[in-house]
Order: sequence, then C-alpha cells, then structure tokens
Amino acid sequence: MREKILSIIEKNSRIDVKELAVILGVEEIDVINEMADMEKEGIICGYHTMIDWEKTSIEKVTALIEVRVTPQRGQGFDNIAERIYKYPEVNSVYLISGGFDLLVTLEGKSLKEVSAFVSDKLSTLETVLSTATHFILKKYKDHGTILSKKYEDEREKITP
Repeated sequence: MREKILSIIEKNSRIDVKELAVILGVEEIDVINEMADMEKEGIICGYHTMIDWEKTSIEKVTALIEVRVTPQRGQGFDNIAERIYKYPEVNSVYLISGGFDLLVTLEGKSLKEVSAFVSDKLSTLETVLSTATHFILKKYKDHGTILSKKYEDEREKITP
C-alpha cells in the first residue's frame, strides 16, 4: 500500500484521503495511519505547491549551479552540502556524477542577486574549487507537469 500511496500523492499531494482510500480499496483510517507513519519515518518529507511564476507579476530567477569541491576526509561531501543547504536562498542540493560534485538550485529576485550569492557566499567556501551557473530561462515541464502547452487551434474545420 505504501508504494501506491506514494506514487499517487507524488503527482497530487492535494488528493482527498477519502478518494485515496477508494482508489486503494482500503479504509480511510488505514490511509491516514499509513501516511502518518511515513511522515514520522521521514519517507514523506513535505508537501509542495508548484507555481508557474511566469504567469504572475512576481519577478523570480532560478539558477542551477554546478559546484566542484574538495571532499573532506572521513565525511566526503556531506559537510559542505550541509553548509550550502543551510543558506535560505538554496532550494536543493544534490550529489551528482560527472565533472562537478554538487548541483545547487536557488531562486532570487534578479540575475544580479543570484550572481552575488554565488560570488560572495558559495565561491568563498574553503572547499569549493569552482562553480558554473546556469539560469533557467523558461520551464517547459517541471516535476512531471507540463507548464508550457502548445497552442492548439480548437476551431472546427470547414471543408467545401
């Protein structure tokens, strides 16, 4: 039941518990208890709302920053990752494969604000060797949701 609950709420965290119980064919209390257990165990870590900021008047810039670091003896990348994710600007930190070690995502009000964070805070950490910043210009799909749908002409075709 856990896997089914997780796969459903990952796509729609606002699904009603009653509806979820019907889909799973179990009692509502069983779903409530299972979700509470998964929250306590840290399996369910939070519930989030996806917003298409381009459709609002709020200015936001999202950046993906690749970071190359020197891992610390006996602790690998964990300490530097923790130092980075404690900054309030940072949305996520991932250990990645390839030419860089960490991928950091963050949001700011402007390109200048994000650049200042990278140069003043991130690049100055003693174990950071280099960074590469990529700004997201447009989101087409995010967390499985298509944000930028193609315009489709819905007019009826009339042929002679």
